[in-house]
Amino acid sequence: MATAAAAAGTPGAFSGFTTTGLGTGASRIAGLFGGGRDVTVAAGVIIVVMMFIIPMPTPLLDAFMALNLILSLLILLIVLYTKRPVDFSIFPTILLVITLFGLALNVSSTKLILSQGAAFNGRMIRAFSSFVVGTSGSEGIVVGLVIFIVIIAVQVGVITKGSTRIAEVAARFALDSMQNKYLAIDTEFNSGAINEEEASARRTAVRMEIDFYGAMDGASKFISGNVKVGIFITVVNIVGGIIIGAALHGEPLTAAVSTYIAFSIGDGLMSQLPALLVSTAVGMMVTRSVSSGTFAEDVGSQFTRQPPIYWICAGLLFVMGWFPGFPKHVLWPLAVLIALFAFRLTRDARRQADAAPAAGADEAKKESDAEEMSPVVPLDMLSLELGYGLIPLVDKDKGAELLERIQRLRRESALDLGLVIPKVRIIDNLRLDSSEYCFKIKGDEVGRGKIRMNHYLCITPPGGVKENIPGERTRDPAFNLPAIWVDEERRDEAERAGYTVIDPPSIIATHLTELVKQNAAYILGRQETQAILDTLKKDYPAVVDEALKVLTLGEIQKVLQGLLREQVSIRNMVSILEAVSDFAPVTKDAQFLTEKARQALGRLVCLQYADEDKTLHVLTLEHGLEQRVIESGAQTASGIVSAMDAPLRAAWLKALNRSITLIKDKGWGSPPVILCSEQARYLVKLSTEREIPDLVAISVREVTQDINVVSVGEIRIEEA
Repeated sequence: MATAAAAAGTPGAFSGFTTTGLGTGASRIAGLFGGGRDVTVAAGVIIVVMMFIIPMPTPLLDAFMALNLILSLLILLIVLYTKRPVDFSIFPTILLVITLFGLALNVSSTKLILSQGAAFNGRMIRAFSSFVVGTSGSEGIVVGLVIFIVIIAVQVGVITKGSTRIAEVAARFALDSMQNKYLAIDTEFNSGAINEEEASARRTAVRMEIDFYGAMDGASKFISGNVKVGIFITVVNIVGGIIIGAALHGEPLTAAVSTYIAFSIGDGLMSQLPALLVSTAVGMMVTRSVSSGTFAEDVGSQFTRQPPIYWICAGLLFVMGWFPGFPKHVLWPLAVLIALFAFRLTRDARRQADAAPAAGADEAKKESDAEEMSPVVPLDMLSLELGYGLIPLVDKDKGAELLERIQRLRRESALDLGLVIPKVRIIDNLRLDSSEYCFKIKGDEVGRGKIRMNHYLCITPPGGVKENIPGERTRDPAFNLPAIWVDEERRDEAERAGYTVIDPPSIIATHLTELVKQNAAYILGRQETQAILDTLKKDYPAVVDEALKVLTLGEIQKVLQGLLREQVSIRNMVSILEAVSDFAPVTKDAQFLTEKARQALGRLVCLQYADEDKTLHVLTLEHGLEQRVIESGAQTASGIVSAMDAPLRAAWLKALNRSITLIKDKGWGSPPVILCSEQARYLVKLSTEREIPDLVAISVREVTQDINVVSVGEIRIEEA
């Protein structure tokens, strides 16, 4: 029994057979039909539709009318307490359902009134009829009819018409502003001000707002149609009731008029009062599109901003009390109350004004103390400094093309290197030339270049061009290739001549991409490493825990930096951590662990330099030369270094350059790839990183079985 009670969701206090059985049965039924709430709502909608056809007893009609009234009141109160319109997103659908419910009740009451006549005993309709009509006889009937007509006129001519118009305009303006809102979100996202999750949430909010106001535009038509149908049904009740009562039931004409008009007024009020509440809710909802709080909060904040206006109102009421015929006993007490309220607002405003300088001084003192006491000077991880002439590249009013390129750079870096680089802060620097830019990492300059606005950089490809065109000669800042500047008019001519034409935003973005690749190891710090491990731990807790048991955070960082230093992607962190965890008990040497991590990523490393057929063209080392390279390694406190003597180093570099020139001339690969043993790989790369920085060294253990290796030459030192 206890198990059944727990399954039914009961707290256990009533664990008898009956309660448990009902709970379990309800749970099974709800599960069968897809959930208790869904079943309830579906059944309610079906009942509302069937009310148009099936006759209803008067007690049930009274209950439903009371329910309709309280639901309409609840809708109005929910609107009053809603801060943003989209927070009540089901409001348009609720309007349809509540309108359908009210019309069904109206039709049911009409059938009962016309069929039962004076014997009709609907308590809610009779109560509203007697309350509005008040006195008996023709005078009461006329008064009630006039009041009913006035209420209908107010609802039709003022509330419903205004709400419908506002909903229509709000939907139109929401749709017109959609593109601008999307553009603003994309601009902030591209500039790095918000991340991808925030941008997606904002786009969703914009779509919800547009859908909401569009639905409200249509839902407001339900309310106006409901009012018109209500008036028509009331007229039918009066005319049809008089005809049925006088002609069919044989009632006196005056009695029939009195009976059916009274019932029609009560029925009309029972249908129009909820409609009036719902119409008011619609008007309040669509007119609060710029609100930031509930209706009460907005009233409290916006009606208390100007105390002098209440002094003016109090004075006006006091003066009006002296005029002949005006009620002093009403105006003067009201003037006193408003004056007291104005006095309170004035006093609060003075207190806030007196407290503001003190609060500002305290805040300034705290900031000053913090500045004096803080031992850390804020430093941007990545920053792009622009001369004032390049500001249009990041101006939102002019497209902000560079912001979009930088955001794309961050995404490409995450995909290519597995490193999510921090946001790039873009600032203007008056100390730079107007056309100059500078890129810094952790405050250190790593690259700079010059841009000619309204010009294009035309890079000469390695194979040359069809014809030379005139232009200002320069060098490509990213790859140091020969290039020229041309204006807009000669862009097409340069493309036809075979030049690679690049616009200013692409020049800076390409340069930043290369600088990020070259300095990825410098960008990856302890905090970034910890963030990678924290994210990976959510899906691979065992892998991360095992790695942190045998290695410290700093040792893992050094391995990742070693991979990034040679532009090996660290995106496959699982394989990297598994590899270093296997060999860390043997040695904690960072270079050794980096080599093992490279071997775990062997296929990725090889495919990075292989052609479409998975063929890798390589240079190999003559055995004796490879042995001399290995013997040149020396262990120091900071790791292994290459300690070749000067003659050997000169001969080694000469042999390398000769072989590299050969394979470049034959088109066998760029950058050049050298295949050697595991012991020699790091020393080959280390001994050439200054003279030949784009040289790639791969060990035999990194080559997987599905990679075809083709040797295109052997490097050997020519003896004198």
